[in-house]
Amino acid sequence: MKQEHNNRIGNMPANINIMNPVPNKDAKRITKLVRKDGRVSGYELSDGRVLSKREGVALAKQGGIRGVAIASRNGSEYLRSLPDGDETNNLGDLPSTPQG
Repeated sequence: MKQEHNNRIGNMPANINIMNPVPNKDAKRITKLVRKDGRVSGYELSDGRVLSKREGVALAKQGGIRGVAIASRNGSEYLRSLPDGDETNNLGDLPSTPQG
């Protein structure tokens, strides 16, 4: 696990996550990011469903997505990988698909 120094985890603020939902036993994983114009616009789940960013946040809050936390930037909520010291499983490292 990454060390916390000066209220930071790695290069991120330690309090960046506003919620760390507890996943349900049947929670899905995010397998791909959906992008529009290079920006994340949604998520593809391990069961093949494609959700908008807003739908993904709502499902995560209900415990339907595993391995993510909810963060906020400029008043907009989004999903982040839980910080676990392993950068290979970060959402940003997942394959992407264009928004259809």
